[in-house]
Amino acid sequence: MIARFLEIRQKTEAICSPLCIEDYSVQPSEFASPPKWHLAHTTWFWEEFVLTKYDSDYVVYHPDFSYLFNSYYNTVGKRVLRPTRGLMTRPPVEEVYAYRTHVSKAMELFLKNDLSKEVLDIIEIGLNHEQQHQELLVYDIKYLLGMQPTFPIYGNDFMTTAEKQETGFVSIKEGIYEIGHQGESFCFDNELGRHKVYITDFEISKTLVTNGDYLEFINQGGYQNFNYWHDEGWGWVNENKIEAPLYWHKIENDWYQYTLNGFEKVNPDFPVMHLSYYEAFAYAEWKAMRLPTEFEWEVASTQLQWGKVWEWTNSAYLAYPNFNKAAGALGEYNGKFMVNQMVLRGASIATPENHSRKTYRNFFQANMRWHFSGLRLVK
Repeated sequence: MIARFLEIRQKTEAICSPLCIEDYSVQPSEFASPPKWHLAHTTWFWEEFVLTKYDSDYVVYHPDFSYLFNSYYNTVGKRVLRPTRGLMTRPPVEEVYAYRTHVSKAMELFLKNDLSKEVLDIIEIGLNHEQQHQELLVYDIKYLLGMQPTFPIYGNDFMTTAEKQETGFVSIKEGIYEIGHQGESFCFDNELGRHKVYITDFEISKTLVTNGDYLEFINQGGYQNFNYWHDEGWGWVNENKIEAPLYWHKIENDWYQYTLNGFEKVNPDFPVMHLSYYEAFAYAEWKAMRLPTEFEWEVASTQLQWGKVWEWTNSAYLAYPNFNKAAGALGEYNGKFMVNQMVLRGASIATPENHSRKTYRNFFQANMRWHFSGLRLVK
């Protein structure tokens, strides 16, 4: 447990290591958080939910940090509003790293004790919580650097590649299937409430939609034809003048995109990435196919190679039958977001190792696309 804890803590800092000091505090959009905030928030979690509650010898690092680095836990108390996280030039980055060291050392000592199941369960949530923020860190760093006029290079980590499996479709027979997590291994509460669903016959693509596939949609006027779009999506396209996936730029009739390894020509063989749900739905309509439901995806997942991009489904993010919200602050983790969000399944090249499973339910609003999101089709 100690080795795993320290490894995960170090990984968070390693993701930030290529940054300049000026990068740490910038918040280029309301939905993106500064790297400094991620470093501090993932530290605050351990201080707030473990050390101050279960370690009588622990001394809080700074009385203001709970207010500064709480995210959305109303139960814990007041917090800085999300859109203003980038205004905090203080505490400086060096003090945030000192905060991390202080808390990590305290946790390392604490983990040597004989701990109850209650505490161990919270620690497991904390480890997975920090891994979630590692992936969010990658999204936010890419968005931060991708908004720079010089498109700076971060490094060749988190770079996608072409799929190698054969093309075609997997056929799934109609029937009653069980959905949701089972067993004693860790999962988030939104994966629980294992239940049966009825599914009709369908075929799901073995491969993801590629950049080359999506270029055909663009070239044939997909962004100009309202027939492929939800009304809300059509309004989003026109209001924001959307013409291509996020980070794509057309230069002298060729498409280029910002990657974490710099500005590169769009590779037609790579999976298309950084699509909103609106765009994924419109592409499927253009192909006269559809997106899978999250239940279809889970049933088919054992016959698919997945993990390069999160895959949009056509399922709203809702509670499973018999979903139970935990008491206290940890009950705010997932349940209160079950409205106006769509489910994505799978994992991405930014998902930490050992943090993916076929029952994992990721979720975002339909217009979001800074995460590593793509799609596969169903017919």
